[in-house]
Amino acid sequence: MHEAMKTIRRTLAFLLVVTTTACGTQQSIVDSSPDDSGERSAESGVMPLNYTVDLNNRADDLFHVTLSVDDLEAENGIYQFASTAPGTYQVMDIGRFVRSFQAFDAAGTEIPTSMIGTNQWEIARPEDVTSIRYSIAETWDTPVQENAIYLMAGSSIEDDHVLINGQTVFGFPSGMQDRPLEIDLDYPATWKVGTALTTDADGSFLAEDYDFVVDSPILLGRLTTATLDVNGTDVDIYTYSKTDKVSSDMVLESIRDILFAAEKFLGTLPVDRYAFLFHFEDVTMGAWEHSYSSEYVYAESDFEWAISESIPSVVAHEFFHIVTPLNIHSEIIQQFNFAEPVASEHLWLYEGVTEWASDIMQLRGGLITLDEYLGEVSDKLRQDQFYDSEYSLSEMSLTSYSPEGQRQFPNIYMRGALVATLLDLRLLELSGGERGLREVLIDLSQKYGPDTPFPESKFFDEFTAATHPEIADFFDLYVKDSQPLPIADYFAKIGIGYQREKDSGRQVASAGVGLNFVSGQIVVTHLADEVAECGMQIGDQLLALNGEEITIETVRATLGRFQSVAAGVPYSAKLGRDGEEIEITCEKFMQSVVDQHVFGVDSEADQAAARLRDIWMQNLPLAAG
Repeated sequence: MHEAMKTIRRTLAFLLVVTTTACGTQQSIVDSSPDDSGERSAESGVMPLNYTVDLNNRADDLFHVTLSVDDLEAENGIYQFASTAPGTYQVMDIGRFVRSFQAFDAAGTEIPTSMIGTNQWEIARPEDVTSIRYSIAETWDTPVQENAIYLMAGSSIEDDHVLINGQTVFGFPSGMQDRPLEIDLDYPATWKVGTALTTDADGSFLAEDYDFVVDSPILLGRLTTATLDVNGTDVDIYTYSKTDKVSSDMVLESIRDILFAAEKFLGTLPVDRYAFLFHFEDVTMGAWEHSYSSEYVYAESDFEWAISESIPSVVAHEFFHIVTPLNIHSEIIQQFNFAEPVASEHLWLYEGVTEWASDIMQLRGGLITLDEYLGEVSDKLRQDQFYDSEYSLSEMSLTSYSPEGQRQFPNIYMRGALVATLLDLRLLELSGGERGLREVLIDLSQKYGPDTPFPESKFFDEFTAATHPEIADFFDLYVKDSQPLPIADYFAKIGIGYQREKDSGRQVASAGVGLNFVSGQIVVTHLADEVAECGMQIGDQLLALNGEEITIETVRATLGRFQSVAAGVPYSAKLGRDGEEIEITCEKFMQSVVDQHVFGVDSEADQAAARLRDIWMQNLPLAAG
């Protein structure tokens, strides 16, 4: 999730790193036009799975779903709900939200079913089935004990709008993940619908397979809309705003420059359409990207902050996923396993490289200055310090579904982007300034594309073969292993100096605590000795501060107010530890401010370094064709 996929909160008192990122890695389709989809189904003799969802009945917070299907066989007798979804890197277990499940034959007689696992229902006589009916709770307002689902990857059903992420509402009979889908949504006539799905003449939403339904969220209700033509790519913006404070036109103004910067960065956009779905209500969480759309959850009250500090950069990240993983992805992503989470080692590519691109495209597009870009690099280095330095990018990726991996996973956006930054510099150096990471990615996207995955175990070799032998060592050191990053050496190649620490000569009142958002909880990840003496421990969950409850919705405001607490003034904190609540009293202390990770142009750099810096700061010409 950006948290990319990514929403960062920082205060002088507490350093809070909230990475609510859910960035998708879905399989895509080349063309989902209604005519083509129908022709393919007819020619193959495969009829679509026909789903109907009643959205006129919204009072019980349940989605009432009917699947009409009359060609199930014995091998299709297990109905599968998603255990996870690509791009969230979290266990979802959507079966937890199912409230009823029934199957019926042509005469309307119920066929016995039984729940055989968290996400699976077995049907006694699948050959006799003509319909499957179930109700499933929305994820937003349904509390769970663990593995809370990110809001931008969840579902919500309210009086004036509905949010559907495909995996939270739909399942599929075993063996039918590749079957086309036809979805009828019954909703109020005055509502508008935002989605990347296309419709047929009857208004049914069409998808080539289950993967694309998961890849195509639907936001419908009291929405505003705006459109933009980005040099041949149709961009649609759909916005729900609880009190109509935010409109799609306002969102468009905040992201227009980003979209054109992305088009210049890539040379041409590899999609002909794209939909942005924005949800403004009570909480800021972040975004989740898809092949032809992305979805954003923000608090209305945060809008002024969001359009200046968050939304443009998050949009830059999410939109770049049209390259990775839409056009560059492994075989694990091509056919996603919804029954059992299978991690890909290449999240450094899907998320780290994408985060790098979201910053560098703004620098090269003239949207931020060099100092602002280097400030972003500094921020990532500071945040990287709050994670286990022994965790490699490969390990973060492969353990992303485990509790331990989830604690380290947000760093994929920090260390991953830093490694991509160095990789870009190394490629430019080795090629004499003729080919950097951007150019390699464009070449690889043309080699693979949406329908051709790369082999999961061979990508490092293929990347190296397409570039320079020395890149194999780079991957070994900084992706597969967790060797210290050579920041100073690499930036010196482009005439930019770097200091790990620099005394600012200032002092501030500090709480000496680092926090991170982990699986729906605000968790202590770093402690100064002064705070450890008060009884706080790394791994504690912060539940309340000075009597104010800490939640996802309140954490930013509460920590903001805490900044005004002076050094030496006692404060109380309620902590969660091993299932128990603990109260401690501590006080802030004066701390010398040491600026960390300071960058600056080296006025004494030689001509070669200055030349390479000039090349690095621009988009290189692309080869014709």
